[in-house]
Amino acid sequence: MKTLTTAEEEIMQHLWSLKEANVASIIEKMKSPKPAYNTVSTIIRILENKGFVDYRKEGRGHIYFPKVNKETYTAATAGKLASNYFKGSFKNMVSFFMEQEDLSVQDLEEILNDINKK
Repeated sequence: MKTLTTAEEEIMQHLWSLKEANVASIIEKMKSPKPAYNTVSTIIRILENKGFVDYRKEGRGHIYFPKVNKETYTAATAGKLASNYFKGSFKNMVSFFMEQEDLSVQDLEEILNDINKK
């Protein structure tokens, strides 16, 4: 799966949240200072070319929607992170975040419960 830039990922986060939207609706959800319409439109075209977004015509405009769901992208990104920085070990990755983020015992118990459910 192709990697997204920070700007592309921000647009995708909004599309995943909205399910489908035109450019103006995406901009409306963004924090100030809001980017220009043409900037967001260009990023969406890039996302189309990367296979993350598709659209349907509605009137004179387009309604965009994600082709890749958030869970699929998250799994691919987490796998790439583990592979590139933690020798492919999710254990090493979790250990790193435990040390850096100072996870509580309760957080660790919740993680173990989630693992045991699977």
